[in-house]
Amino acid sequence: MARHSKSIPGRGLRVADQIQRDLSEIIAFELKDPRVGMITITEVQVTPDYAHAKIFFTTLNDSEEAVQNAITGLHKASGFLRGQLGRRLTIHMIPELHFVHDRSTARGMELSRLIDEANASRAKDADE
Repeated sequence: MARHSKSIPGRGLRVADQIQRDLSEIIAFELKDPRVGMITITEVQVTPDYAHAKIFFTTLNDSEEAVQNAITGLHKASGFLRGQLGRRLTIHMIPELHFVHDRSTARGMELSRLIDEANASRAKDADE
């Protein structure tokens, strides 16, 4: 009797991890669109039916222009990326790819800077 993917614990997570690894490799070595630039895929979320995948990424340059160029290039290349994923993955449906810029790293760096400033002013107040 065939088992459905819902009965296999963690299969969706394994598929998302494999999509993340494969997309990282495809974008780094096979994608020729200069708008994309250097990006890092930070997370992939896949719907239970594998119809859609939300791809979170960061860019080397976090300027708004660089992010918009990367999103435009990734959307234009999504057909190519799905085709390459189809050659590598053995699942019944290759998901439609949705790209989202991940701001968590930049936000974390900003919070860290604010904490450092607060600690510095606290140390300065303690010295006085």
